[in-house]
Amino acid sequence: MKKYKIIAIAAALACSCLMCRKPNAAALNDEQNFDPRLSGGAATFFDVSSGSFGTPISGLSARDAHVHDVGDQLFEQSFVAAPAPRFGGLGPAFNNVSCANCHHNDGFGLPSFDEVGSSLLLRISIPGADEHGGPLAAPGFGGQLQNRALYGVKPEALVDLSYTETPYTFADGEKASLRLPAYRLYDPYIPLPAGYMLSPRLGPPVFGLGLLEGVPEATIMAFADPTDANNDDISGKANRVYNPVTKRQELGRFGMKANTSTLQVQVATAFQQDMGITSYVQPVKSVHGQQQMNNAYVSATPDLADTALDAVVFYVRTLAVPARRNVTNARVIRGMQLFTALNCTGCHIPTMYTGVNVNLPTLSAQRIHPYTDLLVHYMGDGLADNRPDYDANGNEWRTPPLWGIGMFEQTNGVPYFLHDGRARTLTEAILWHGGEAEKSKTKFTTLPKADRAAVIAFLQSL
Repeated sequence: MKKYKIIAIAAALACSCLMCRKPNAAALNDEQNFDPRLSGGAATFFDVSSGSFGTPISGLSARDAHVHDVGDQLFEQSFVAAPAPRFGGLGPAFNNVSCANCHHNDGFGLPSFDEVGSSLLLRISIPGADEHGGPLAAPGFGGQLQNRALYGVKPEALVDLSYTETPYTFADGEKASLRLPAYRLYDPYIPLPAGYMLSPRLGPPVFGLGLLEGVPEATIMAFADPTDANNDDISGKANRVYNPVTKRQELGRFGMKANTSTLQVQVATAFQQDMGITSYVQPVKSVHGQQQMNNAYVSATPDLADTALDAVVFYVRTLAVPARRNVTNARVIRGMQLFTALNCTGCHIPTMYTGVNVNLPTLSAQRIHPYTDLLVHYMGDGLADNRPDYDANGNEWRTPPLWGIGMFEQTNGVPYFLHDGRARTLTEAILWHGGEAEKSKTKFTTLPKADRAAVIAFLQSL
């Protein structure tokens, strides 16, 4: 079913002055002249329906709006096995049959492997690095475990997910529970290689990505402090990753470990790895060279037409960002002040500017509030997957954007947080923070209950 497309006024006139404004420290700290609701600048929408994450940015030409709609349709389309007159190429092994099955309503998915709408997957590799410095594919399993397959083809392995609950009690008596996931592989089609490493991924929200793609590299690198020169115990670093299109190492900014540099590669790799769909960017089946490589299901040309891939890339590039809510509420304001005082903003940078984009003015030179630095940080043993991904080690994760986080329950039903969906509440998500975030987490736990609630209220306003 096609998502609702409710395009509200994005205060384009109020934001037009940003088109010529250059970012500087004074401007970034000037909150009086900017509407705090405009998380995405002119690319902000005002809509609180369950389909709100699927709203296109304003100002699209008739042609661009058509391409966006085509990409939307393909994003929701279920693919089938080849040969097929349309939407063929699925598999032979795969994780899901459509983009929307993992990114429900363009938001988070369901942390499950066997339920309808499940959107967890497991990356797999063995110790070492490939020729580009990335994860070393597991022999016979590639870089991602495919737990489903077409008729007559055996999945690479099946996955059992279980949780161990650990109670947590704040000093004032309020209780929480932290659940630790455990993954067990069974019924592999061949024996698993020795020393294999797994890393879970929950399908993340896809809105606002065009803005993040437009943040200049210099801006992101200015946030990096790998040696903690300012002695704040936060030492974010950039992840340099290989781009198969440009054949170069580039700044990673997408993915849970910032292991992809562009939306083009991100989308094409998701088609290839999640569904087995090839394209001009990723022309080889994910199971190439494995026993599942059934030629009856393989086309001589890429499964996805060039224009189709480009349309999906354009779709996610032109999804708008939800506006903040309740910005004048006293508790929300108090929570924002505490969020800063706890130094959560050391990683979740509130404000930055995008670069110039002559093709999409709504994304160009925008003052945005994504609450991320797009860097990877050491997050402690509690969140570790112990699997390196280019320059990100097994304890490091990219700072996720927080914009829209307060809308997850509205758009996705039961909200889930963190890279694997283990956290069911924002409080649980905070309690899992360690490493560079340990001090901020500890300070949060010692706050009075009313102040903790204020921090959560602030996050729910984003």
